[in-house]
Amino acid sequence: MTYQAFFNWEHVNLFVAVADTGSMSAAARETGVSQPTIGRAIAALEADLGVSLFARHSKGLHLTEQGEGLVAHARSMARSAAELSLAAAGRSQKTQGTVRITASQIVATYILPPILARLRREEPLIQIELVATDNVENLLFREADIAIRMLRPTQQELIAKHVGDMKMGIYASNAYLSERPEPHTMEDMELHSIIGYDRSTLIIDKARELGAELNRDMFSMRCDDQVVHWQLVLAGLGIGFMAQAVAQNDHRVVRILHGMDLGSLPLWLTSHTGLKSNHLVRTVFDHLSEHLPKAIA
Repeated sequence: MTYQAFFNWEHVNLFVAVADTGSMSAAARETGVSQPTIGRAIAALEADLGVSLFARHSKGLHLTEQGEGLVAHARSMARSAAELSLAAAGRSQKTQGTVRITASQIVATYILPPILARLRREEPLIQIELVATDNVENLLFREADIAIRMLRPTQQELIAKHVGDMKMGIYASNAYLSERPEPHTMEDMELHSIIGYDRSTLIIDKARELGAELNRDMFSMRCDDQVVHWQLVLAGLGIGFMAQAVAQNDHRVVRILHGMDLGSLPLWLTSHTGLKSNHLVRTVFDHLSEHLPKAIA
């Protein structure tokens, strides 16, 4: 007698998500699928396979012995399904449909809107899903079609184009400087309120490269969200840091310490090699490739 199991491939994807994150709530945040739906999917998969996949412990879920034996196969199936989807998408020649773009919060908030507005005028049948996040979306599993990243991807399955560099600057609002003298050296900065990051050490590390020692306690305001960071600067709460492309046309702020080179952040436009022949994604990729360099110059 031959036994053959039939099951929902989406249940396999959710099984992998729970195995990777350690809980259904974390998997729900990761996938955007509700926790009850994930619970039902796992239960259904366990019933289809006739095994128990997870056991509960104080910190969440861990794989059972049977689950450990199956998770590698499940990951392989998830990758194969993603590759099948990419191959099918790569053959599409339609200029109508949805393209999902992921970009950092700064780029998505301040750089992309006018570029996407132009795309909308030129290609009104293309719908855009924009994911504003500083987390790296996984292009290999179609979490996004196009990514705009600050780091060059290393996976061979991805294509990447360097579209330019975002130069950084130090800024204070006119309201803030109306109450305090403008600083002209890094030593002067010690007399000012500095808006820094909370857990990120990016500002501290950069200051050290420039010969200045900063520490977290020297920041009168701390926030890792870069959009919020900029809003705090605009509100006059202190001196902060921003890409020159974002700040240079804002009359509410003044750039200070002009002679100080803070370096720049590279901007990479990335997609999957399987989408090279997808006319829809290629249209959006080419549009971004043309207009991003002008926007961050």
